[in-house]
Amino acid sequence: MQELLGRIAALDPDASLGIRVIACFDELIVGDVNTRGLLAAAASLAGCPAGAKTGAGRTELRLGPSGNVLEGARPDDVTVSQLPGGVRVWLERSGPPHANDAIILERLALAVGVRAGIERREIEPRRDLRVVLDSSTSASERAEAAGRLGLDATRTHRVVAAPLFAVWASHPAGPSDVISTAFGPVHATIVPATTTELDVRPSGVGIATPVDDLKSSFRTALVAVRLCRPPSDPFVCADRYGGLTQLLADAGPSTIATSDSARIATVMTHPWADSTIEAILATSSVRQAARRAGVHHSTVQTRSELLRAEVGFDFQDGYGRIRLGLAYLAWRLESSRVFDLPAPG
Repeated sequence: MQELLGRIAALDPDASLGIRVIACFDELIVGDVNTRGLLAAAASLAGCPAGAKTGAGRTELRLGPSGNVLEGARPDDVTVSQLPGGVRVWLERSGPPHANDAIILERLALAVGVRAGIERREIEPRRDLRVVLDSSTSASERAEAAGRLGLDATRTHRVVAAPLFAVWASHPAGPSDVISTAFGPVHATIVPATTTELDVRPSGVGIATPVDDLKSSFRTALVAVRLCRPPSDPFVCADRYGGLTQLLADAGPSTIATSDSARIATVMTHPWADSTIEAILATSSVRQAARRAGVHHSTVQTRSELLRAEVGFDFQDGYGRIRLGLAYLAWRLESSRVFDLPAPG
């Protein structure tokens, strides 16, 4: 855990503090720390007073960041987390909330609720986003979960997928959660369909879909984020590759791993192969590809002939070009390291 915190701290101090908040309250719960101790921890972490009322008829307990008990009633303009049995907790922040206020309040509520004897499943927030993005759930279940999330069924949306260590310059206002996937835990957020650019590095955004098909947007968002290539290309919108993104999202690993992608993996032993193929696919002529790759057109021509011999088909025209593009994207998915934890800075 300490190694993980160190690596994440090098990327995003706010994210590091968020994990520390979770670890701190987990330890306090295990240690059966009383409510006053829980409030003292929350106030210290937040840098502002924290308070709780642990049942009907009970007085409020408020503590300052230094652990001192505060007299009087809480201010009116605070965000209160309401738990079963009349239990309430809050942070008394003056001004706009800080980056980790929400997670501090959530973990404080969980800890105080456990202390008060409330079942943990009653305290933890409902994971409606998981239901919306899960293709194994029924259409009615997804519709009910979307309604609870406040998603407008008449509008289209997209899903953003990012590794847990991604750096967010700002967080979109849509529903967000951590979703388990075959590639590891993914931070998923629902955004409006008009969102095709985000300052989240690395991340990918899926195709725009109706609310009842956000599971498809999530699948294409996973493809998009795996096609990222930080630091040069840390954000990919699924629209960039059109229907190929959906094709790759719907294909299983055995389908993607074709003989063509295997040949691409072989030619990638040439240090220039990746940039050359990228340039060929992004342009319509040898001269344009040469300008994009930053080399002489005769160099691209020579490289193209060598690549053609090694992949075993002509990719200059027609279906050969599509074949090369699909094999190249499949190879990028197979070789993606976007979910690998970066080395400490």
